[in-house]
Amino acid sequence: MTTLPDGRPVPPPTADERTTLEAWLDFHRETLALKCAGLTDAQSRTRAVPSSDLTLLGLVQHLAEVERNWFQRVFAGAHDTPPLHASPDGKAFTLTPDRTLTDALAQWRAEITRSRELTADASLDATGTLSPQEAAFTGDPTVSLRWILTHLIEEYARHNGHADLLREAVDGTAGA
Repeated sequence: MTTLPDGRPVPPPTADERTTLEAWLDFHRETLALKCAGLTDAQSRTRAVPSSDLTLLGLVQHLAEVERNWFQRVFAGAHDTPPLHASPDGKAFTLTPDRTLTDALAQWRAEITRSRELTADASLDATGTLSPQEAAFTGDPTVSLRWILTHLIEEYARHNGHADLLREAVDGTAGA
C-alpha cells in the first residue's frame, strides 16, 4: 500500500468498488487522526470561531457517534445501542470537563473497529434500516451498505474541512 509522507494510505487508483469505497473512508479517517496528532487536551478544545462550539475533540466525539449510528444501529439493526456521549443538549460536539482527547480517540478507533467487523462479509447491496426521522430525508427506510459507505466518506470529508480550520487556529498547522 502506498502512503503519503504523513503516513495516510493512498486509495488505489484502480480497484474494485468495495476496495475503493473502503480505502477512501480509511483515508478520511486517518486525515482526522492526523489533524489531532500531537495536540494537548486544551488544544483539542480550541474553537476556531468564538460563536461556534466546534472543536477537534468535539469532532472526534461526533464521528465516533456517526460510526456507531450508521454501522451498528442502521446497518446491523442494533437499535438498543445507547449513544456514546450523554450531554445535556444531546449533541456529540458538546464537551465535558473530564473528557480527554486520548479517551475520545480510543473510543473513536473502537467504533471504527466495530464498523469494520460488522461490514467485513457484507455485500455492498446489503441493506440497513433507517429510523423514521432519517427515512424522512431519504424517502426510503432502507439504505445499502454502498450508500452508507459513500455517506460516511462525505461526512468525514466535510468534517475534515472543519478540522483543517480548527487545527490552523490551534497552532498554525495547515493543509493535508
